[in-house]
Amino acid sequence: MRDSEPITASKTILAIRGAIGGCLMGLANLVPGISGGTMLLAAGVYPGFISAIAEITTLRFRLRSAILLISVVGSAALAILLLAGSVKDLVVDHRWMMYSLFIGLTLGGVPLVYRMSRPITASTLLGVGGGFAVMLVMAITRGAGSDGDGANGVLLFASGLAASAAMILPGISGGYLLLLLGQYEAILGTVDQLKRGLLGDGAAAGSDFALVLDALSVVIPLGLGIAAGVVGVSNLLQWLLKRYEKATLGTLLGLLLGAVVGLWPFQTPRPPVPGETLKGRIVRIENLAEFEREDWQLVSFEPSGREMATAAGLIAIGFGGTLLVGRLGRQDPAGA
Repeated sequence: MRDSEPITASKTILAIRGAIGGCLMGLANLVPGISGGTMLLAAGVYPGFISAIAEITTLRFRLRSAILLISVVGSAALAILLLAGSVKDLVVDHRWMMYSLFIGLTLGGVPLVYRMSRPITASTLLGVGGGFAVMLVMAITRGAGSDGDGANGVLLFASGLAASAAMILPGISGGYLLLLLGQYEAILGTVDQLKRGLLGDGAAAGSDFALVLDALSVVIPLGLGIAAGVVGVSNLLQWLLKRYEKATLGTLLGLLLGAVVGLWPFQTPRPPVPGETLKGRIVRIENLAEFEREDWQLVSFEPSGREMATAAGLIAIGFGGTLLVGRLGRQDPAGA
């Protein structure tokens, strides 16, 4: 009986870390600029999550892998379903504060990946440089995307593939890729619609089957793309980690470090001006009110001393929070 106690405790810790990592991954995938894979790295369950997906797709089933997959996927799905609307509003209305927190959360995963990468070799450093360069290019070339109206099944499937790559690859933001495809606002709005259809909206009790059916026309092709992408990318990463471990870990570290480049916090939405083009439409006085705040162009601003101090504090809180998650049951998070 005594021998089984450490094993049971280890599985409990694994489930807790998986649930924490899954919640963070779900939140991260709602926000442009931060990667869900980064949060799994920060929680210390990333290698185990990749291995578990690879095992399931080859019809190999282990209890530890099942526990990890269920805890990560279940908590991530719940976070996305319940918080899509709230997170979107927070980022739109309090962008610089949220991005400061996300910078800290992202940087908190660096010590963990560094420990995994030791001893540092030439191939590790090359991987770091390559991964950082990829994120730098993404930050420089990112756009606001095109109008999200009129999405078809093929585009939604492609959006799912893009989002799943971001779930698996640390440093690559699903929100970035969805913005580039012009589907970010539409997809988050549909997820929030699905939640309202299932759980009711405010004072309105009960579910609304019509809302659910309408949301499923987007959720199903998107979900199929996510499933296909997760299986493909996870198996590729598993292969790379087995054959080119140092270079792959170095690349993951570079992606993680480069992720903060696109999270410069001191940005604010600027109201549209008549005569300019926004979301593919010419802004006029008559249609000015039709442009939502999330559609407004982002411009940098000069922070006050108080704002800089607040941002530094939020970065520290995020960094400390990620370190605490990483310390939770540090022994053998992936499982053997």
